[in-house]
Amino acid sequence: MVLAIDVERTDHKRRLRTRFYLSSFAVSLIAAIVLATGYGAVAIAPQDMFSILATGFGWETAATVDDTQRMVLLAIRLPRVCLGILTGAVLAAAGAALQGLFRNPLADPALIGISTGAALAAAAAIVLGGAVVVYLPAVLAAYLLPLAAFVGGLAATATVYRIACRDGRTEIATLLLAGIALNAIAGAGIGLLIFLSDDQQLRNLNFWLLGSLGGVTWVKLLPTMPVMAIPVLWLLTLSRQLNAFLLGETEALHLGFSVERTKRLILVLVALSVGAAVALTGVIGFVGLVVPHMVRLAIGPDHRIVLPASVLLGATLVLAADLAARTIVAPAELSIGILTSCLGGPFFLWLLIRRRGGNMP
Repeated sequence: MVLAIDVERTDHKRRLRTRFYLSSFAVSLIAAIVLATGYGAVAIAPQDMFSILATGFGWETAATVDDTQRMVLLAIRLPRVCLGILTGAVLAAAGAALQGLFRNPLADPALIGISTGAALAAAAAIVLGGAVVVYLPAVLAAYLLPLAAFVGGLAATATVYRIACRDGRTEIATLLLAGIALNAIAGAGIGLLIFLSDDQQLRNLNFWLLGSLGGVTWVKLLPTMPVMAIPVLWLLTLSRQLNAFLLGETEALHLGFSVERTKRLILVLVALSVGAAVALTGVIGFVGLVVPHMVRLAIGPDHRIVLPASVLLGATLVLAADLAARTIVAPAELSIGILTSCLGGPFFLWLLIRRRGGNMP
C-alpha cells in the first residue's frame, strides 16, 4: 500500500514537472517571437504589430499604422521569424529522432551526412553555378542554390542508407560510419571549392556555411514550408516507436513494431526536413545535438514529451540566436552558426566528460 502511494506521488510529481517545462518552453517561444519580430533597426511595438496584422486581415483598428513598419514587419521580419521557428523545430526534432533511433546520445543530422551533403552541393552551386545558370530558365536559376542544397542533402542520405542496407536490414553502426566517411569526403570537396572561389564567392560560402536567416522572402519560404512542417508533424507521431527502440531493435520487433520500415521512414523524414531547412538557412550546427539533451535532462527520455518539447525549445533557441546575431554587432550581422557553436561546443564537451564518468543520462 505504501509503495503504491509512493509510486503515485512520484508519477504526480513527474506530470507536474513535465507540464511546467512544456509551459515554460511555450511561453519562451512566444516571448522570442515577439522580441524577434519587434526588435531591430526599425523597432515595432507589440500593439503596432497587432494593428499591422489586423489591418492586413481587413480588421479596423484605431491605431495609425506606419508604412515603414508595415513593410518591415510583413516583408522582412515575419518570413524571417517563420523560417527561424521552422528551422529550429526541424533541427531539434530531427536530432531527437536520430538519437532515439541510433540509441546514440551524440547523434544529430550532421552525423549521417545530411548537412554536409547539402553544404557541398550549395558550395558547388555558388562557385560553379555561374557556368550553368545561363542555360537554365529564369525561374529555375533563381532557386539554383536552395535546390542544389536540398538535392545534395537527399543524395547524401540515400548514399549512406544504400551502404548501410544489407539483406533488407539497415545496420545502424554501418550507417554511422558511412556518415562519418561521407562527411570527410564532403569536407574535402568544400575545401577544394573554397580554394577555387573568388573573393565574392568566398564571402558567400563562409556566410552560408555558418548559417543565416537573412535574405529570406515569402517567395522562397512558402514552397518550402510544407517540406519542413509535414515531416516534423509526422515525426511527432512516431514517439511510441522511438520509445520501443530505446529497449533495442529485437524488443521493438517483439512489441509489434516494423523495425526496418520505421528506420526508413525516420531517415526519409529527417532527410526531407533538414535538407529543406539547410537549403534556406545554410548549416546551423549543434541545435540538433544540444536541444534534445536539454529536454531529456529536464523532463526525461519519453519521446512523447521529448519530441514536442524539442520542437518548442529548438524554435526558441534559433530565434534567440538570430536576434542576437543581428543586434550584437549592428548594423553588421553575425552568422547564427557562430552563436550556436559557442553554446553547443562546450555542451558537447560536457556530454563527453559525463559519458566518460559513466553518468550519461
